[in-house]
Amino acid sequence: MSAAQRIHDFLAIGVGPFNLSLACLTSTIAGLDGIFVDQNPEFDWHPGVMFDDAHLQTPFLSDLVTLADPTHPLSFLNYIKRQGRIYSFYIREDFFLLRREYNRYCRWAAAQLGSIRWNTRVEAIRYDEPGGCYEVSTRDVRSGAPVTYRAARLVLGTGPAPWWPTCCEAEIRKAAHVHHAGDYLNRHEALKRLRQITVVGSGQSAAEIFVDLLQGIERHDYTLNWVTRSPRFVPLEYTKLTLEMTSPEYVRYFHALPTRTRDTLIASQTNLYKGINGSLINDIHELLYQKRLVMDARGEDLGQRVRLFTNSELRGLVRVGGELQLSLHHTEQGCDYVLGTDGLILATGYRYTPPAFLAGIAGRIRFDTAGRFAVAQNYTIDRAGEEIFVQNAELHTHGFVTPDLGMACYRNSHIIRAMTGVEHYPIEERIAFQEFGVPGDLATPSRALDRVAS
Repeated sequence: MSAAQRIHDFLAIGVGPFNLSLACLTSTIAGLDGIFVDQNPEFDWHPGVMFDDAHLQTPFLSDLVTLADPTHPLSFLNYIKRQGRIYSFYIREDFFLLRREYNRYCRWAAAQLGSIRWNTRVEAIRYDEPGGCYEVSTRDVRSGAPVTYRAARLVLGTGPAPWWPTCCEAEIRKAAHVHHAGDYLNRHEALKRLRQITVVGSGQSAAEIFVDLLQGIERHDYTLNWVTRSPRFVPLEYTKLTLEMTSPEYVRYFHALPTRTRDTLIASQTNLYKGINGSLINDIHELLYQKRLVMDARGEDLGQRVRLFTNSELRGLVRVGGELQLSLHHTEQGCDYVLGTDGLILATGYRYTPPAFLAGIAGRIRFDTAGRFAVAQNYTIDRAGEEIFVQNAELHTHGFVTPDLGMACYRNSHIIRAMTGVEHYPIEERIAFQEFGVPGDLATPSRALDRVAS
């Protein structure tokens, strides 16, 4: 049977960690026929920020399979055992993997699977009414050859794309030496040859890039600026009761809230998923302290070479002569100022945009009033609630745990159950000690509350 005739149980688009987790978990389910396509030649997770000493912000148990099935053959522990390094890992006594090691583990897992089609770009999707399936038109990015796949269900795992501040997007696109943080390591050698470098943003990637540039400041003749609109360089909150918010209970609670309430909450929770590791913040302060001593001995002023700006929102960008000028607004003092730079790294994060190839099936998809996917609790977006699933596109409906690697197995267990009707991987329903909403046994009817108030 040709690829165009065969109807797969599901087709997953994009092979990042979340769909790779799905590929691993479905690989051991007999009779479930899934296929995964990705336009890239291989798995390679954020190579532009693959610093040698960069760590994950979640423990190694948040690998591709363990939180769904600790005995799965594609677990990290099985990988590290097969590499002959499990005792070294044991002696290391660190739950947090180096990002480079996590990437190698994922590449190893992907190599074990026969369901992934690399170098395959999705161009269009239509729904075949007589066949009762989705027809996915793809193209081999190497040969240009078209290939059509058919599947009863889809799983969208294309992920968010780099976000460029809209206030100066036009100028950014044509300016030299302006790069998104995700491409930093491909650009850093050229950046270090400039006179002035500025990092905008204050998440983990921004901090790692700042450290890389600060470490080399004595060998290069540049000044270094770090700008954030936040009132401070916010640490990632990692206390135990806060971590309970990465739980099934909180996901259900958040999903049931009104849309406006959810949007307000997400805007206020950046320290829960976009903060900097506290240890890295301390390392930065120590490095600044050391650099000041070195420069003092050389008769130089660190304050003239390195500057950190908080409460400073980027409002515009123009080129004046050979220099870029950043228009900044101090949010607490309410005044504007200008900062000059030659190179600019925008650590401004990522945002999800529905892929263009969905245009042919847009009528089958539910959107909210803001044009975002209306994601059901079981991670579906189709009107029937059983055919099109999303990965890492539900921040506005399922909360800040959406990009968390630790929740991948939970989400994929739900998706597998919804696709098969069988709970192949037991799904925990209650793990938190705390209550996130009003408990049912304590709820008081509104009229009773009115009487109490009067």
